[in-house]
Amino acid sequence: MGRIKTQLIKRITLELVKRHLHEFKPTFDENKPLITKYANVENKKLRNIIAGYVTRLMKNKERFM
Repeated sequence: MGRIKTQLIKRITLELVKRHLHEFKPTFDENKPLITKYANVENKKLRNIIAGYVTRLMKNKERFM
């Protein structure tokens, strides 16, 4: 079982994906700088959690398309 994401993480991630859908990639390392660019995230741990969730959403999107 994975870790449960909080509403804050989900809300920020879904807003970012909605606004910048075509710029996010299905790899974690490519998404980290994009999170820093588009969101005002103050610490590294929060940025990494959001980047991981974006990566997960992008991988799921590819499977269904």
